[in-house]
Formats: sequence, structure tokens, C-alpha cells
Amino acid sequence: MVFFSLGAVAQQPDFDAFSEKFVKGYNELNLPQLELSYVSNLQHIGNVEQVNKQLVFFISIRSGLDNYDPRLLTSAHKTDYELIKYETGINLQMLALEQEWIKHRPAKIPGNGILHVTSGKQWYAFYLKRWVSDNVTPDQVFNFGLQEVKRVQRHIEAIREQTGLSEDDFYKHLNDSSFFIADSNQVKAAFEHTKAIIYHNLPKLFADTVIIPLKIEQGTAQALAQTPGYYDDNTFYYNLFGKPYNKRQVDWLFIHEAVPGHHYQSCVISHTKLSAVQQLFSYNGFAEGWAAYTEELGKQLGVYATPYDELGKWEWDIVRSVRVPMDVGLNYYGWTDQQAFAFWKKNIRGQDDIAMREIARLRRWPAQAITYKYGALQILHWKETLQHKQGNNFNIRDFHSMILSHGWLPIFMVRENVLGNNG
Repeated sequence: MVFFSLGAVAQQPDFDAFSEKFVKGYNELNLPQLELSYVSNLQHIGNVEQVNKQLVFFISIRSGLDNYDPRLLTSAHKTDYELIKYETGINLQMLALEQEWIKHRPAKIPGNGILHVTSGKQWYAFYLKRWVSDNVTPDQVFNFGLQEVKRVQRHIEAIREQTGLSEDDFYKHLNDSSFFIADSNQVKAAFEHTKAIIYHNLPKLFADTVIIPLKIEQGTAQALAQTPGYYDDNTFYYNLFGKPYNKRQVDWLFIHEAVPGHHYQSCVISHTKLSAVQQLFSYNGFAEGWAAYTEELGKQLGVYATPYDELGKWEWDIVRSVRVPMDVGLNYYGWTDQQAFAFWKKNIRGQDDIAMREIARLRRWPAQAITYKYGALQILHWKETLQHKQGNNFNIRDFHSMILSHGWLPIFMVRENVLGNNG
């Protein structure tokens, strides 16, 4: 056991001054935000002088971190310390890649996949860590994806068995006209109905039920027509562009985009005190992981009333799951589009119409699609760990509060807040 004296605490420099220095210096760098498109990200790489300026800053910060023992910091300071350490490390990884990029910068960036750019595999491994905000390798994620495909397929098969239909009859029935709504008012009414049920049952699973008013509106953004719906600025938008709406999408989509998904998460974090360091960053692995995780709570929230309602969640989850190995395959292992399509057809039935669209997305936006599944399964694993350890003392409302009560953080930091010594 190591003991620290009061003198050791006093010897540490003022951490507030250090974090202020970090925030000021980071803002002065005016770094571009991480974009979905790898081409856009590569276009934003500066010249030698700009990259060197960033290197000097982050190397200085890395050196400054050595002056602190995080065990001697307050809880709030430790959060900032870990964030600064993470951002410094990940930026130094990126800058090493950028230095190589500058040496071999092409006249035109290849748009047919990140594997076709200089150090493409290294860039992909970096983006993977950056998007999921955890220390993972492509091989680990590929195998994780294969396991998820099997898990979701088991859920779909269990629902088919509940219906009593043969496999062929089951998939034929999913296209029955009874599942589709053409009238916009009826679609909105369906979402309002789901909203009312979920709001009523929310206190069973969540301690914080103060929710900023949420509007439900028909979407008008043609650029987002491919998605069934989305969330923006306290409004849930459902898309109805010239074709009937699938009823099976209503419950899971509202959960994911609205409550207790993105809207609820934003509400909780909006009245959480965030430090100046925290306000610099957000983490997609945490945001999308949370929203995808909450879809698992549908029955407890009073929705998924029929097997087909629940199936809607798994129909999209199998797409998310298959995208994980496909993403690694296309962007790291060198799969062709044909290989990816064959993998899709092997594992997903009845959704060939969106396969090539999804393959093109994975090529344009490497690693981003993995955030949903990776983040969601981390949260599910944490819950299982605590349920096993705590037994009847496990409290689902406390669990959810532990996840959200610290603001936007990388997955590995959320894990530490939730599990601590319980992991």
C-alpha cells in the first residue's frame, strides 16, 4: 500500500491553472471537428507549420500531465485530467499520421475507400478508436460484430417462432399492407401514442424525469429522406416521402431518437454542470451507444406490445450488427463491394434494397456506423456485470443515472464511472 502525505498533495501544481491553459491553447488551435467523411477529414489537414504548432502544444500538455498524480486530484479534476490525457494521446496519434500524409499528399484524395489512401489501414485503426472512444482494434471489433449478428438473429428467430409462421410465410407477411400507414396524421398519432406510454412508464427505469418539451413533426429535409426519422433541437421528425410508413418502426425509433434516447440524454446532460474542458468535446460512441441501448428497454417502457412491434427493433438491429464486420472488412481487410454484399445476403433476409446504400456509406464514413452497436453492448455488459454482483440490490434507475450524470465522456471513462471497483 502506498501512503501520500499532505505535503505530496501540496507539491502538485494548481490543476485549475493547467486545465485553463489547456482550454485556451486548444481553442487557439482552432482544430476542425471530426466529420463523417474521411475525405473531408483529410482535406482539413493543414500544412507543416500548422501541424508542428499542434505537436508543440500537445507534447507540452503531455509533459505537463506528468506533474499530477490523478489519485490526489478531486473527482472533478480527475475527470478533466483523464479527458485531457485522452485527447492529448489521440491527437498525437493523429498528428503522426498527418505528418506522413503531408509528405505524400496526393493531388486528389481517392474517394473509393480509406484503404486507398496513404497509410490507409493505420488511418482506419485510428478512426475506429476515435469514433467509439475506446481502445479497440479492428480484429476485436470484427469478431464482436460476428457475435452480435448471431445474437440478433436468435432474437428474430424467436419472434418468428412466436408467430407460428414458417420462415417463408413470416417474411412474406412482413410486407402485408396492414403494417403500413400512408396518412401523415395517422403516423404522427402513432408516435404520440408511443410517447404517452413511454412518458407514463419512464419513472420505473429513470430517476430524472424532467424532460424538456418534445415536439413531433413530419420531416421536410429531403437530404435525410433515407432515414425513417431523426432528432434535432427538441423535435422528433418522422420522414414520409411518397411512400407508406412502416408501423414496426414507430416504437424503437421514438425510443432511440427521442425518449429515453437522444432527447432524454440531452435533457439530462443539459442540467449537468460541465467543466470548461468537458464543454470542448462530445463523443459519438457514448451518444449513439446510449440511444441504441435504450431500444432494449421497450417492453419495460410499455411498448413493443406485439411480437411485430418488437421485431421492428431487431429488423434494424440486424442491419446495425451486419454493418460492424462489413465496416472492418471493407475498410481494413480489403473486401470488395461484392464480398460485402454476399456477407449481407448471408445474414439479412428481405432488405437487399438497402444493401448497396449501406455499403457505400461504410466506404464514405469509415468506423462511424460501429458506434451504435459497440456503445450499446458496452452498456448492456456493464448492466449484466452489476446485476450479477449486486443481485437484488441492483437498481436500474441508479444504473442509468450513473451513465448520464457525468456529461459527455468517452466510453472508457463512462465505464469507469459505472463499474469503478465493481468491474
